Amino acid sequence: MRLKQFYSCVLIFFDTLLPYFCHTNNKNGSYKVLKNLKMTLKQELKATFLQRLDDKIDALRGIVEDLAVDAQTDAKSSAGDKHETALSMMHLEQENIAKKIKESLELREVVKRIDENKNSDTVEFGSIVKVNTVYLFLAAALPKVTVDEMSVLGVSMEAPIAKALLGRKLHDSFSFNNCDFTVNFLE
Repeated sequence: MRLKQFYSCVLIFFDTLLPYFCHTNNKNGSYKVLKNLKMTLKQELKATFLQRLDDKIDALRGIVEDLAVDAQTDAKSSAGDKHETALSMMHLEQENIAKKIKESLELREVVKRIDENKNSDTVEFGSIVKVNTVYLFLAAALPKVTVDEMSVLGVSMEAPIAKALLGRKLHDSFSFNNCDFTVNFLE
């Protein structure tokens, strides 16, 4: 009887608690124990930005597919100049969206290059920096995200503020556009 209770407890553990401590591989349902349950801020930001970019790419690809379906539907039911104009407009829209997809894929590759386990004493690619009251993630120009109740803005390495920050250390002060800034946080 005790053995039956023991197995019952083990099954409950595997069904309810194990998913919180492990990652499942959906192909065969096996579990892999996660090594670190708490992600660093840099890991969370990288994952958040990658997820946002993936969502954007998926949405844009969906729009392209919808436009292709609409173009096929219109081709079957329309004829004449009005039809040709509509098809041209759809084609232009598909080209514009394809450019946005390409840009998003390029941004995604930039973010993927970040070594989320690397900490540096100086500001460099992939650094998280708090300048005065603003948190910046130096990698690529990306919209503001909130992680752990902290708003962080993705900044391109080509941005003037990023160039002014490169090589700075914690508590360094500098002037930029006639404003004084101090590095208050660096990861």
